[in-house]
Amino acid sequence: MDNALVAILALVVGLLIGVVAVWLINHFKASNSISKANKFLEDAKVEAEKHKRDTLLELKKESFELKQQAENEIKEKKAELKESEERLLNREQTMDKREEMLQKKDLALQEKEDNIIAKQESLQEKEAKMDGLLKDEMAQLEKISGFSKEKAHDVIMARVEENMQLEIVDYIKEAEAKAKLEASEKAKQIIINSMERYADDVVGLQTVSTIELPNDEMKGRLIGREGRNIRTIESVTGVDLIIDDTPEAIVISSFDPLRREIAKITLETLIKDGRIHPARIEEVYDKTVKDINTKIIELGNKTINDLGIAKMDVELIELIGKLNYRTSYGQNALQHSIEVANLCGLMAAELGENITLAKRAGLLHDIGKAIDFEVEGSHVDLGVDLAKKHHESDVVINAIASHHGNTEAKYAISVLVEIADTLSAARPGARNDSLENYIKRLEQLEEIGNSYEGVEKTYAMQAGRELRVIVKPDEVDDTNSYKMARDIKEKIESEMQYPGTIKITVIRETRAQEEAK
Repeated sequence: MDNALVAILALVVGLLIGVVAVWLINHFKASNSISKANKFLEDAKVEAEKHKRDTLLELKKESFELKQQAENEIKEKKAELKESEERLLNREQTMDKREEMLQKKDLALQEKEDNIIAKQESLQEKEAKMDGLLKDEMAQLEKISGFSKEKAHDVIMARVEENMQLEIVDYIKEAEAKAKLEASEKAKQIIINSMERYADDVVGLQTVSTIELPNDEMKGRLIGREGRNIRTIESVTGVDLIIDDTPEAIVISSFDPLRREIAKITLETLIKDGRIHPARIEEVYDKTVKDINTKIIELGNKTINDLGIAKMDVELIELIGKLNYRTSYGQNALQHSIEVANLCGLMAAELGENITLAKRAGLLHDIGKAIDFEVEGSHVDLGVDLAKKHHESDVVINAIASHHGNTEAKYAISVLVEIADTLSAARPGARNDSLENYIKRLEQLEEIGNSYEGVEKTYAMQAGRELRVIVKPDEVDDTNSYKMARDIKEKIESEMQYPGTIKITVIRETRAQEEAK
């Protein structure tokens, strides 16, 4: 038991000793840690102080450098400003010097001008004195000789003329005879050669066109119920439809070839389509007009290309195409113009003139006929205006103005155009006077109808025996339409000569039209 107690005591003592030892060990460790920490803090403080001093030194250094740099820049700016001030000062001095020089020059010029004016006045005085002296001398000479200046001149010229008269007359007669003989022979040869080298068909145009019908039933469909279709066709196209006993045929009558051609194509299209009623007639007519306008431009382009003429304004090309639907005494105006152009080119080649310019003048010599039924004036004056408007050359303008002899031909090409125009018109069967007079009468009828206000369209129908005037319903009422018919009748009777009678019909139609969308 004592051993156990001793063992226990020994264990307790050992534990106490261990605890004391552990505590001592920990106490020494803690003391060492605190010492180390304190030392670390002291070292950190020292390092921080050192870093602070270094940083302050660096900041002071950078501040000093920046200050030095700013001072250097300020010095440079001051130097630049000083240089600029010096340059401005130099410029001001230079400008002052220039101003002084200019003032001196102005003064010198003013002095020169004053001197010139003085000299001019002196010269004028001297000239006046000289004129007076010359007059005095001339008066003394006339007094001494007994002849005035004009009389002396006349005496001298009379003596010279008397001495040279016989020689001059003989020379002029010989030169004229020789020139006439050579010119006549040369002109004949050129014209004959040109006519031999050019050949074209001569076709006399008529005033009617015939359309073949597939059957007689088509006539009835063209006439329509109570004649409404044929009335619409005649009203829209401005032609006469002649439906007689000829089987399977219908005749279109109009003095205007363009109007007749549009009506013919419109009817042919309606016959092929089979749908014939007023609305369809107007629709086909509008489309045909557009197609004809396109064809006119194509025809004009083809004409200038075939003749080898250079570029031309689009409006002139369109007018050239329109000549295909105009006639001159029954002769197709376009064919006539082409013929004149070719003849001019051939004769110009013989004479050594500009061939292309001669063809251009020949082609455009009757260009006024393309619009003479739309605008007041002769086709010569209208053609000259068109040529000037489109900046054609003086040669072309003079050729147009002089091809009927109303204006003097200033150029050789103008004379060639006049000759070629006469040759083309004088060919057998080329022209028909009675047809031309008939067409002029119909055109005059339409001009009278169109001269009244409120008229939309006027058509001469039935070979000039009827005049149909379509008025605008919003401008002419029913009462005024009757008055207009009577006024037109009186004007026709007072201004025109015509066979038989003429029926005047004034048409006033009101339409209400909407479009469903």
